[in-house]
Amino acid sequence: MKQYGLIGKSLTHTFSPSFFTRYFSENNIDASYESIELSDISEVSVLLKGGYSGLNVTIPYKESIIPYLDALSPEAQVIGAVNTVVFKDGKPIGYNTDAFGFQQSIKPFLTFEHERAILLGTGGSSKAVAYVLKSLGIQVNFLSRNGKGQDVYAYDQVNEAMLNACKLIVNCTPVGMFPHTEDCPLPLLEGIGPRHLVVDLIYNPDETLLLKGAKNKGAAILNGLPMLKAQAMKSWELWHQLV
Repeated sequence: MKQYGLIGKSLTHTFSPSFFTRYFSENNIDASYESIELSDISEVSVLLKGGYSGLNVTIPYKESIIPYLDALSPEAQVIGAVNTVVFKDGKPIGYNTDAFGFQQSIKPFLTFEHERAILLGTGGSSKAVAYVLKSLGIQVNFLSRNGKGQDVYAYDQVNEAMLNACKLIVNCTPVGMFPHTEDCPLPLLEGIGPRHLVVDLIYNPDETLLLKGAKNKGAAILNGLPMLKAQAMKSWELWHQLV
């Protein structure tokens, strides 16, 4: 039986093991998929030495795993984050299927009005989302706790005019994820309206406080489940192509 798994720090929220377990069962695949919680990224060294046929990576290790890998795909190198590890000739190679997953999930919802975006967070997921949006010609701005960097603003700088000007808002942070479902990453929602598309990469719960608030203001909303499924199947494809 081949073994696959998801590397992260706290994985009580994740649907990945149940998704792959169901996929394996439905397609008569002799394989297993498990959650692998690491208290520190240095613990990944043992996992990369053998035993697994492929790995996924989630918060907070999408960037910090890179020094432990032998090589990166061109896309992962440009993005600066890895969420899929493929073993080729026993060597771990980092890929990013988040970008593919996000592009597939958001494609049906984009309109000409979504020419400017605000991304909440500047971590690995945010980098993949920014990569996709920039490739589509969308101007990208970021919100972060320190507000340092090009096109990066602090959360206390958010105002109604800013939200009104950016018709695409994407939460790339874990704020609002189970079990902390009463948290919301945006300090205010004034300025959001029916012409907005608000995306939350969180999929547990189905509707975060951010998505509920945006929906109440008439915005179109999308959670992270379509992205999860698309990036997961892309990971599976890579594991089989490059073994």
